[in-house]
Amino acid sequence: MEKKFCMKIDYANLSLQYQNYKKSIDDAIFKVVKSSKFIMGEEVHKLEQNFEIFTGVKHSITCSSGTDALLLAMMAMDIQPGDEIITTPFTWVSTSETIALLKARPVFVDIEPDTFNIDAKLIEAAITKNTRAIMPVSLFGQPADIDYIQTIANKYDLKVIIDGAQSFGSTYKNKTDSNLGDISITSFFPSKPLGCYGDGGAVFTNNDDYAEKIKMLRVHGQNKRNSHKYIGIGGRMDTIQAAILLAKLKYFPQELKDRKIVAEHYTSGLSDILQTPVIKSNRSSVWGQYTVRVNNRDDIQNELKKKGIPTSVFYPVSLHLQECFKYLNYKLNDFPISEKASNEVISIPMNPFLTYDQIDYIVLNIKKFLMKK
Repeated sequence: MEKKFCMKIDYANLSLQYQNYKKSIDDAIFKVVKSSKFIMGEEVHKLEQNFEIFTGVKHSITCSSGTDALLLAMMAMDIQPGDEIITTPFTWVSTSETIALLKARPVFVDIEPDTFNIDAKLIEAAITKNTRAIMPVSLFGQPADIDYIQTIANKYDLKVIIDGAQSFGSTYKNKTDSNLGDISITSFFPSKPLGCYGDGGAVFTNNDDYAEKIKMLRVHGQNKRNSHKYIGIGGRMDTIQAAILLAKLKYFPQELKDRKIVAEHYTSGLSDILQTPVIKSNRSSVWGQYTVRVNNRDDIQNELKKKGIPTSVFYPVSLHLQECFKYLNYKLNDFPISEKASNEVISIPMNPFLTYDQIDYIVLNIKKFLMKK
C-alpha cells in the first residue's frame, strides 16, 4: 500500500526564526544580563528611538503589553466613566476590555465583509453626546478606512485611537499604521509579525502632551522618583524584551516582504475556490494572519490537522455576544456581518519562513477537501 505523504507545518515558526537570528538574539540577551539593568535599561530607550525612525512618528513609548498600551492611550486622554468609545465587535477582547476597565462604554459598529475592519460608514449613526473617541482595529494586519474615520472624528471633535496590535509595519497612503490617529498602539506578543519573548507593546503619538503623560503613567504616574503626578500603572517594557526586539527589528523589513510573498502565493492558489483576503489599494498589510472564509470550518480544521496543517480561528464569538459584555444589552443579529464572520473565518499558517512546497501542500489539501464537498 502506498504511504500517504504528510508534512508537519509550523503555524508561526518562532523556533526557526530564533535559529536564524540566534547569535544576534543571544548576544542581546546576554548583554542585558551582564549589565543587570533589567528595568528601563538603555535598550528600552534605543528601541524607542529606532521605532520613531521606523514609523516616522514623533514619540514612541514602549510598554508592558498591547493591552496596557490601549489602557495608557485612554488614560492619557482622560477617558472617564460613562464616556463612550466606538469600536468593532470582531476583534480580540482587549480592545473593549480596556474601555470597560476604565468604566467607559464600548459602542459596537459592524464590520466590512471583505476586510473584516470596522465599517466606517456606520460610525456616524452610533455617535451620541457621550461619545469621546473612535477606536478602529487594523485587523489581521491591515488599517481601516482612516481618512473616512478621521473626517467623522473632526466633525464631532472626537479622538481617534488606532488599535494596531496586529499591524505594526503596515501602511495607509504610505504612512505607517503607527503614525495615524491621535494615538496608535501595537503589541509585540510573540506570535505578532514583530514579537518579543513574552509580553510587550508600544504607544505612538505626535502629541507632546500625550507622550509626556504616557511616559509617567507607565511608571505609576511618576514625574520623578517617588513623586506621583497621576494614578498610573506598572506598564514598563522589560529591558530583555526591548533587547530582543532590537535584535529582531533589523530583520523585520525583509520578513514583511517575505510575508507578502507567502500571502500572494496563497491567494494565487486559493482565490478560485474560496474568499481570500482583500487588501485595499491605498493600504498595505503585514499579514498578521491569512484568514479565509469557509462554510464547514470544523470539518476542514479536522482534515487539515490530520495532514499536519495547524489552523486558528480569530474570532469564534463576536464581543457583543461574550458574557462579560452582557451588560451592554446587545443581542444575536445586532451585528450580522461580524456574527457571520465568526462562524466562517479560519486562519492558516502564516510566517515568513514558509517554503513554496509547504504553501503548495497547504493549498492542495484545502482544495482537495473543498472539492470533495
